[in-house]
Amino acid sequence: MTKNTTGTPRNPVPTKAGTAAGPVPRERNKTSGPAPAPVLYDERLWPSPAVWIIAAGLAAAVIVVLAPINLAVGYIASASTAVLLAVLLAASTPRITVTDLTLRVGRAEIERRFIGDVEAYEAEEATAQRGRKLNGTAYMCFRGWIDPVVKIGITDEADRTPYWLVSTRRPEQLVSSLRPIRKNRPEDLASVSRP
Repeated sequence: MTKNTTGTPRNPVPTKAGTAAGPVPRERNKTSGPAPAPVLYDERLWPSPAVWIIAAGLAAAVIVVLAPINLAVGYIASASTAVLLAVLLAASTPRITVTDLTLRVGRAEIERRFIGDVEAYEAEEATAQRGRKLNGTAYMCFRGWIDPVVKIGITDEADRTPYWLVSTRRPEQLVSSLRPIRKNRPEDLASVSRP
């Protein structure tokens, strides 16, 4: 045992070089835990260019409001508003991820074994699915700046949600990635589109 400067005994901790300079960081066992499932489909529902232009216009409007008081404060407030709006838009952008085992939309996740029929809708039918045909108990993740939606049936009897209704810019690819994949069938594996 060695003594530190306060006179209390301590045990040396060997480092990789064999000295007592400090603790050795533990390396993680790379084989522990299951490997993550491969991603079959991945999409972020980013705001459209029009939404970004509106956000920039709102930030610029702050200068107009504050310029009569103090131009420097107007520029600072405008820049702060632009950064805040960009962060809020980016943070509120949901992600759709499909793996062999799960579907994740925003913060919701479900096992693929509970997914039933999957249908894509565009134009007027997409508007109807988001409006008059919408079941109020469905899980909804759609954005006004993205027209197509995909309706994903839920077969879990313990879940009261009949389906998920999800905006997507690539409806056919999402539907294809959610089709059941049967083992050892190359045509099924080829039908799954990867981003």
